[in-house]
Amino acid sequence: MATYLMLFRFTGRGIENIKDSPARVEAAKEAFKAIGAHVKEFYLLMGAYDTAFVVEAPDDETIMKAALNLGSQGSVRTETIRAFTEDEYKRIIADLR
Repeated sequence: MATYLMLFRFTGRGIENIKDSPARVEAAKEAFKAIGAHVKEFYLLMGAYDTAFVVEAPDDETIMKAALNLGSQGSVRTETIRAFTEDEYKRIIADLR
């Protein structure tokens, strides 16, 4: 499974309904599970982004479906970044000349 950082910014609608946010997080976790992805961690952030997930998914297509599904609901905008574990990093570096 690949690891991804999924960063979120609340839309106007999302911040207006901030008290519903914990339920939206739980619903998102279930939706990810239903398509074969797993939300490992959730964070509330300070700075340019409002919240984040650390997600494991089998491939880029799966994580893209999850991002589009969340974005289409209108409460958040997403930015997704592929993350490599330390072991993956070491394998990548070992293959360099």
